[in-house]
Amino acid sequence: MLQLFRYMKPYKTAVFFVLLFTFFQCLSELYLPTLMADIVDVGIVEGDIPYIWTVGGFMLLVALGGMVCSIIASYLASKSAAGFGKILRGRVFSHVENFTLQEFDKIGTASLITRTTNDITQVQQVTIMILRMMAIAPMMCIGGIVMALSRDTGLTTVLLVVLPVLALTIFLIAKKGIPLFKAIQTKIDTLSRVVRESLTGIRVVRSFNRVKHETARFNDANEDLTATSIKVNIIMGAMMPVMMLVMNFATLAIVWFGGQRIDKGHMMVGDLMAFLQYAMMIMFSLIMLSVMFVMIPRAQASAVRIQEVLNMAPEIHDPEQPHNAGRQRGTLTFEDVTFYYPGAEEPAISHISFEAGPGEVTAIIGGTGSGKSTLISLIPRFYDVTEGRIRVNGTDIREMTQKDLRERIGFVPQKALLFTGTIAENIRYGKEEATEQEIQRAAEIAQAADFIHAMDGGYEAEISQGGSNVSGGQKQRLSIARALVRQAEIYVFDDSFSALDYKTDAKLRAALRQEITDASVLIVAQRVSTVMDADRIIVLHEGKVAGMGTHDELMSTSEVYREIVTSQLSEEEIA
Repeated sequence: MLQLFRYMKPYKTAVFFVLLFTFFQCLSELYLPTLMADIVDVGIVEGDIPYIWTVGGFMLLVALGGMVCSIIASYLASKSAAGFGKILRGRVFSHVENFTLQEFDKIGTASLITRTTNDITQVQQVTIMILRMMAIAPMMCIGGIVMALSRDTGLTTVLLVVLPVLALTIFLIAKKGIPLFKAIQTKIDTLSRVVRESLTGIRVVRSFNRVKHETARFNDANEDLTATSIKVNIIMGAMMPVMMLVMNFATLAIVWFGGQRIDKGHMMVGDLMAFLQYAMMIMFSLIMLSVMFVMIPRAQASAVRIQEVLNMAPEIHDPEQPHNAGRQRGTLTFEDVTFYYPGAEEPAISHISFEAGPGEVTAIIGGTGSGKSTLISLIPRFYDVTEGRIRVNGTDIREMTQKDLRERIGFVPQKALLFTGTIAENIRYGKEEATEQEIQRAAEIAQAADFIHAMDGGYEAEISQGGSNVSGGQKQRLSIARALVRQAEIYVFDDSFSALDYKTDAKLRAALRQEITDASVLIVAQRVSTVMDADRIIVLHEGKVAGMGTHDELMSTSEVYREIVTSQLSEEEIA
């Protein structure tokens, strides 16, 4: 957790003043029992009323000063901890955005969400406690011991017996609780994953009548988390009663032995009262530390998980001396590309070579698992090739910055994803400075203008989370419009026409042909009708090129392509 505190650097001045005001607060609290002892021993015993008023007034001033210092220290501690949490969340989020798909697969989306929210909140809360309790407890403990010794050295024998008992209790309870706190965070991950899957897949759950099954999954994860939480709370809950029991016995011992020393004339009544208060300060400071020992293990477990994310270096890096893309605008070249997924024994695709030029439409077709989506995921460097190279405008994409590369690509993923906001905001996501005319033009090419105008508000109509208030075909068309508004050099459509009817599909492809004359287009599709009129069709089978050419050429040269065509089209349509 100490490694994370380097992000508190902007608040180091505030932290310094927290410690300074905490020090003054401790001085005031340590001085008050001494003043009270003087009032008892001098003012009350000797009947000196003016002395009582004078010292009593000074006590009020000291108490008021301590209260002001406590308020200021608490405010600055809260501000510092909140700022620390803000910085840490920003660092984690920005770092995660640089992850490749490989890192996302390794940690998991649900775990990343938990680490960015719950784990950072745990660390932030403990930071406030550290700045207040962790600072004030040692001062009070050491100061209390010094002041108690100044009042009476004989009674400190009681403290020598009590303090080791308290320390041993804290150690034993914390030792049992720390492993459970680590387990709790892992089980929160599991619960978050179950809830996320159930909510995002609610249509599938209901359509297959699996509500009871999902409820049972949730209950299992929830009960597992609850059982662990109860167990750790029982262990930690035992700490306070034990502490109070020890403190009460210590109080009895101090009063008993203190009374005997007063009776023998070795100390005065005020000294006993002051010593009793200092003893309470010492023991309460240990209780403060015990509370910290309750919270720090859980925060430490959270800090380790956060640090794991921050220490995870993305597999894909920008080159130290990036090259600019060449002047061959819209040219994409695969040169003997082979790719293995991490840990895989067989390549997902192997020895892929082709070139796509501006104004050309290159279609990729093949059976399920043939490597179509893998191939196009390599273009924007979601993964890096294992062997071979990919060139954009003649430049190896590994020699370009990721930002420069992706600015040249209009990418439409297989799963159409929309964000909460208006239709215009979703289309403008592809180009932040896009004008209304550019947005409307992109929507017209994507065949989305008609249903947009039919919606209440038109381009300002609200899209629900995940696009749940529009159909699958409408989501695909809006995703296509988002890519088209970029006016990119390379357009990649990963099975982005699957939810469209044949008529809309044909109209969209015709509009693309007319509009995109200086950019290369890659279309991954399952339907033969979508790829028939492409300039180049690449047939993939088990990760390898099983044929390449136009529709007519492949019908005569590629058996795999003929099988795909005959499975989808009738003899009349083929003719």
